[in-house]
Amino acid sequence: MAGPVATPVPKLVDVARWLWIAGACVGMTRFVAELFDRETLVAEARRQNPALGQDQVDAAVDRGVLLGLVVAAAFLFVYTRLATRMAHGRNWARVVLTVLGVASVAFGLFRLVAWAGGAAASAGVEMRPLDLAVTVVTAVLETTAVVLMYRVPGHFRKRGAVDSALPRT
Repeated sequence: MAGPVATPVPKLVDVARWLWIAGACVGMTRFVAELFDRETLVAEARRQNPALGQDQVDAAVDRGVLLGLVVAAAFLFVYTRLATRMAHGRNWARVVLTVLGVASVAFGLFRLVAWAGGAAASAGVEMRPLDLAVTVVTAVLETTAVVLMYRVPGHFRKRGAVDSALPRT
């Protein structure tokens, strides 16, 4: 007895999958790079709680970096898993990715407008050129991925639907 036949993944959907994964990788690379800026992390820990000793600050920063790495790995895993499920025709994964992508692009546009209008600087938020570049790149990747996912709607139809034109036995 043969199992279910695997449906080939359409090219546009496969490209969308890899765009989602690439966007997550770009975002996580920036996040991990910020985690390894120990000098900034120590300064922030000291600013938040000046009563801490150096050993306590170092321990807090180490815990923060470890937690950040775990969160980054989990985030990348979830995005990869969702993109793979979407590529295999799961409409729920496509909807979740769409919501995440639209929210991410909206937040990215908000950041860019805040930077361009000077609101970020007046609020004391430093936006380096690398941050802006990553924001633009991820917004382009995610927007393209969302568009490509919806170019092949037939790939996301329910797999178990019964064709009413077939005679019943």
